[in-house]
Amino acid sequence: MTWDKPLATPPTLSPAGASPDGLPPLRDVIRIHELRAKKSLGQNFIQDLNLTRRIARSGGAIDGVTVVEVGPGPGGLTRALLLEGARRVIAVERDDRCLPALAEIAARYPGRLSVHADDALTIDWPALFARDRVGESDEVRIIANLPYGVATRLLIGWLETAPWPPWFKRMTLMFQKEVAERIVAEPGTKSYGRLSVISQWRAEVRIVQTLKPDAFTPPPKVDSAVVDFVPRLNMEPACDVRTLGQVTAAAFGQRRKMLRSTLKPLLPDVEAVLGGLGISGETRGERLTPAQFAQIAQIIGEPRERD
Repeated sequence: MTWDKPLATPPTLSPAGASPDGLPPLRDVIRIHELRAKKSLGQNFIQDLNLTRRIARSGGAIDGVTVVEVGPGPGGLTRALLLEGARRVIAVERDDRCLPALAEIAARYPGRLSVHADDALTIDWPALFARDRVGESDEVRIIANLPYGVATRLLIGWLETAPWPPWFKRMTLMFQKEVAERIVAEPGTKSYGRLSVISQWRAEVRIVQTLKPDAFTPPPKVDSAVVDFVPRLNMEPACDVRTLGQVTAAAFGQRRKMLRSTLKPLLPDVEAVLGGLGISGETRGERLTPAQFAQIAQIIGEPRERD
């Protein structure tokens, strides 16, 4: 559902110099609209506009770009994206309490912000873009402080986009630091796993910023980090992304077991296949590179149902 109701009254502007966009400071917005962060929605708000502006540009300049933002909440990052020059921001927010605050931003930036009251986990992105008249020539990026409870599910959904290359040119996303470290982890490290493989096979990834808990309201119990994803136009070697998911699920489902055991349900001739790739059957999954996992998935072919 797209939210496009007009404001009953125009937004109250801050005194001159209080905020560069002429809107009230975010702490006042949160107070006025009684937007206490909900733990059930994984909400943690950033009130410092200078910080959100750094996040907005941490993946590069966004002048003229169409930005998809998931979970804008009261709009701290939304305001930063618009201040930093985004041509348009398409925001998806499932918490109806935040809609009036976002409407104030939309009124301040006519025609540059559309808000969809929807669940990003189930949204039909092509249909949404059609409604918002996003053209094939438009550069679309995803920039978001993701709700922590669904951040990984959202990321996997975007990485499994078909066909590939995807509809987005870049993603700049905030996660719990532990999740960010898993995304960029190297083979042989404790953090390396399924998320590392699919992220690095699909994109060039790097952590561009870390944040302490006191940057948020309320402060989470862990540090956070912003990860930048630049999609690879061609994955090497090529394979079916769902098959890659099955291979990594098997390999990392029991991390201490050897590949000749964990991959047996997918490859009855596992020893021969691994040997042909120069991989010992005694190797554990944490030692393989994303490219080696893709080689195995390529040999398996289409995804298979497991008993």
